[in-house]
Amino acid sequence: MSAAQRIEIAVGAVVLAVAIGFLVYVSQATGLTGGRDGGYPLTASFRSAEGVSVGTDVRLAGVKIGTVTKVRLNTETFRADTVFLVQDGVEIPDDSAVVVSSEGLLGGNFVEILPGGSPFNLAAGEEIIDTQGAVSLVSLLLKFASGGGGEEEVQ
Repeated sequence: MSAAQRIEIAVGAVVLAVAIGFLVYVSQATGLTGGRDGGYPLTASFRSAEGVSVGTDVRLAGVKIGTVTKVRLNTETFRADTVFLVQDGVEIPDDSAVVVSSEGLLGGNFVEILPGGSPFNLAAGEEIIDTQGAVSLVSLLLKFASGGGGEEEVQ
């Protein structure tokens, strides 16, 4: 085997190792680790789940505590039914609310849990009733531009 062939084999091995390392990094960063990390499912039904898809973060107080695992249209209620997995050890009060929030003007959406004050917690598979769907930035801008602030003049 010549020196050139040895160098080609070494470079190929380095490229392969970097590719494997990149795949491991991406799978951990995106939560695609193949197995279930543990947790319990909760459900919620939104009027608009715009920007929410499988893999979207579920956050509580700005900290990621779960991931959306299923989004589907309920053809009877015309709402977006979602299922999300919450980490074990994070107990959600049964009077909590769920909101589709935005990270900013250019950021993506995430599901935010606003905890209630109930001493009773949600069990696996239960539904959070109090929901607020995504707010369309375009419709807000159009309402603002057209002067439709929703307030009537008092005479």
